[in-house]
Amino acid sequence: MLNSVLLFSFGGPEMIVVLIIVVLLFGGKKIPELMKGLGRGVKEFKDASKGEDANGAPSDKKD
Repeated sequence: MLNSVLLFSFGGPEMIVVLIIVVLLFGGKKIPELMKGLGRGVKEFKDASKGEDANGAPSDKKD
């Protein structure tokens, strides 16, 4: 149990290594596009969970 918890704990050096690997894999130009797409996805998810449509207006759907 303790080993599985320690396996997934990330500190500063581990995060730096992960960021370097991501930059090497995707390149510096592709990362902003990926983050923009991720941000849009998160915004759409939040809007859908609030019950709003794509334009920010409240949805008429009642579940």
